[in-house]
Amino acid sequence: MATDVAIMLDRLIAERGDTYAGISGLLGRNAAYVQQFIKRGTPRRLAEEDRRILARYFGVSEEMLGGREGILSHDPVPDREVATALVARLSLGASAGYGTLDDLQHFADRVAFDVRWLRQLGIDARTATIIRVDGESMMPTLNHGDDIMVDHADGSGRLRDGIYVLRLDGSLMVKRVALGPWRGRFSVLSDNPLYPDWSDLNPDLVHIVGRVVWAGRRL
Repeated sequence: MATDVAIMLDRLIAERGDTYAGISGLLGRNAAYVQQFIKRGTPRRLAEEDRRILARYFGVSEEMLGGREGILSHDPVPDREVATALVARLSLGASAGYGTLDDLQHFADRVAFDVRWLRQLGIDARTATIIRVDGESMMPTLNHGDDIMVDHADGSGRLRDGIYVLRLDGSLMVKRVALGPWRGRFSVLSDNPLYPDWSDLNPDLVHIVGRVVWAGRRL
């Protein structure tokens, strides 16, 4: 039979629209960990570090999750308790110039990001990649050599104004997309006025790879 803590955790997960597997990942546990705790009572109690992370994430006191009285959700979480997710980095560049023909599947390594930070951005690490910006057509927004995170789950089905990685005439590019007044038509723009724009494009001519959701650069 589920304990009061298990019932409370189950309710918090449902109210937040999360999943057992997602919360298990937040804790750095295997995907079945939270479900086993709620449905089977294994383990019998949440570990102290798990309680702290869950309390902070859901904005409740640790007491509600089986901790001692007076521990609040805003108590600091030690660095060792931060759950991370790995985002693949590809050894290629999306041109911020006149386009390249790099293979999008060229894997280089993986970069760790805080799971909670990714969640706040609505990003699933499994459908995101990091690639390099090549060229200067998106300056000053993006500089040559910047790393950008591309959300491949946020593509043509949710197209809206913003910066995207796309393929146009076989070339991989990072450009700004602006929706036009006619349904389904849009423009591909360069932030740098020295580079060309493509206006009122037929969407059949453009393959949207994903939306740019983060950028990092060296100083």
